[in-house]
Amino acid sequence: MAFRGIDRDVDREVFPPATDLTRWTLEVDEGRQTWRYMDEGEEQEKENPVASQYHVGLDVSADCPDLPPPESLNDALRNGIGFFSKLQTADGHWAGDYGGPMFLLPGLAIVTHVTGATLPDPVQREIVRYLSNRQTDGGWGIHIESEPTIFGTGLNYVVMRLLGVPRTDPRLIRARDWLKAHGGCIGIPSWGKFWLAILNVYSWDGLHSYFPEMVLLPQWFPLHTHRLWSYCRTVYMPMGFVYGERFQAPETDLIRELRQDLFCEPWDKIDWVAARGTVAPEDLYTPHTRTLKVFFSIVNTYERFRSSSLRQRALDWVYEVLRKEDEFTNYICIGPVNKVLNMLAVWIREGPESKPFAMHKERLRDYIWVGRDGAKMNGTNGSQLWDCSFLVQALIESGMHGEFRDVFDKANRYVDVTQIRQNHPNHKRYYRDETKGGWPFSTRAMGWIVADCTGEGLKAALICKSHGYTDTPLSDERLFDAVNILLLMQNATGGYATCEKTRGWHFFEWFNSSEVFGEIMIDYDYVECSSSALQALCLFRSLYPDHRAEEVTTAIEKCKRFIQSIQLPDGSWEGLWGICFTYGTWFGVEGLIDAGVAETDPKIKKACQFLLDHQQADGGWGETFMSCVNRRYEHHPRSQVVNTAWAVLTLLKARCPDQEAVRRGVKLILSRQEANGDWKQESICGVFNKNCMISYSNFKNIFPLWALGRFAEAYPDDPVLEAH
Repeated sequence: MAFRGIDRDVDREVFPPATDLTRWTLEVDEGRQTWRYMDEGEEQEKENPVASQYHVGLDVSADCPDLPPPESLNDALRNGIGFFSKLQTADGHWAGDYGGPMFLLPGLAIVTHVTGATLPDPVQREIVRYLSNRQTDGGWGIHIESEPTIFGTGLNYVVMRLLGVPRTDPRLIRARDWLKAHGGCIGIPSWGKFWLAILNVYSWDGLHSYFPEMVLLPQWFPLHTHRLWSYCRTVYMPMGFVYGERFQAPETDLIRELRQDLFCEPWDKIDWVAARGTVAPEDLYTPHTRTLKVFFSIVNTYERFRSSSLRQRALDWVYEVLRKEDEFTNYICIGPVNKVLNMLAVWIREGPESKPFAMHKERLRDYIWVGRDGAKMNGTNGSQLWDCSFLVQALIESGMHGEFRDVFDKANRYVDVTQIRQNHPNHKRYYRDETKGGWPFSTRAMGWIVADCTGEGLKAALICKSHGYTDTPLSDERLFDAVNILLLMQNATGGYATCEKTRGWHFFEWFNSSEVFGEIMIDYDYVECSSSALQALCLFRSLYPDHRAEEVTTAIEKCKRFIQSIQLPDGSWEGLWGICFTYGTWFGVEGLIDAGVAETDPKIKKACQFLLDHQQADGGWGETFMSCVNRRYEHHPRSQVVNTAWAVLTLLKARCPDQEAVRRGVKLILSRQEANGDWKQESICGVFNKNCMISYSNFKNIFPLWALGRFAEAYPDDPVLEAH
């Protein structure tokens, strides 16, 4: 896969809105963000009028006019904070586009088609516009900036057909031509095979066994399902359920057309067993290991002679766990893939008239984001808490918190309402850990806590409380609950994973059958999660030195040593959730210095030198997503504001003596600021599992503001404060 990035927009047709954009309104409730298409002539005032207009690409100049050119850095900060504050929603968070992956909408379209849970017509039309805008060279990739893949092209061709686009449409003709030129969907990766099998476009015989009976193994068994990473476990369990039920949609004329369109040979002549191990080279990221091939030969053989009673026991238990996931997450689920899989499982087991199925249908809205390029499916139900916590920290370093106290107060209310206040009932039985005191990535209703979100949420709560910028600070007891959960989540290594402590071992990756993702099998220690937790514990200790002092100090020291141990030889840290080495290095340095490592420490100096060595000629920094794919630094052809902000924040935290290098980075950030205080969206900056990128549309505002504020505090008399 090659990098296309910003160049991929050249010579590409832009499709106009498929609906009246002025009728879309963003509605929020304790972080839940849903888009509603207002009835024609509806007089009701929009709840978040500026955010509603901005996110769909309408003119917001009446509310966010162009401002005089800033004459000082404080002017630029004030312009930027003032602009961004107008996008703050009524409940205190910042809504945003968390799309990017191109394999999410297919699951939604297939499940709603099969179950009859029809999406609203305006949403359908905007999905078609989104896919039209994201088509490149005839096809679609695994994410919005990748080149076409069989996975992306085959599944999104299906979406277009299911949403009513005729096969004679030029967009679909181009997609078919691309597919046929690359061997068709016989080599679609395993997740694609799975979705097409549900639709009756692929045969279940063309898939390796999902072996749902694995859940019946004793929990002490090394490969038991509960040891998998939460995001992996919650996807493969419902996959196993649907596979075990061998559910397929009825054969229709549309299904027969898709069979003809997606394959290069007659459908009834395909050797499905041989197709199990066929993966297109355009898609393959993680090849099957010898161990996995042996495992598949065993479970595929078992599949031929399986016990019906044992299979039923397994499916019944899997379904019970799925239903608890639904209940614990208020039918939102941990992410969009298991959301629609669980919805399908409920429909299969309990039917279309059941209450759980109705609850699932209602929560589909939580994942739909209407953006400037159309309607898409977000990678979770949003990044609300994550973005809000970062903005609080950026604002406190700006020196302008007094001017924007109302922003602080609303943000604190969101941090307050989002903390999870209880453990889920009987959670251990259903493979869940404690949650009381933690924070989620998005909303409290979603029900899953994350270590780094808990760290950032705790920092935001402590900042708001200690500085007196809210009338409703969190109680000490709730802060203590957050510290308790951070202490519980720390791994023996000293590091932190995401939603749970690590339960498995690295050899689990021998069984990674996804083919398109890397390191998905267990919950690993990450520099981001570890640093966020470390920083939070350090800030807490400074404000509450007597609370569980020995335990907190021990956790800090262990985490500090862990972060030091994973620094790469070139001085960087690899980011696993953002792009990539600038992101990871920012977290590494922030955490170590907060934990008492001196700026003159060789590890800190080496990290600074790494960044200085990668500064570009214009003063900025920029990485492409290929840094994540190849796991080495890949320069972007154009400096990126977000990468630059991360680098500037790191160098300032480390008191890098090369002030001119930092000044050049700040100048780059200032040069990209719009007249109204905004920054334009540049290349994608988020990642998961090495090979798939994801959008964080608020990062382009949060991190430039944070970097400018930190620079202004460090160098208040620097000449960069003059008009740039």
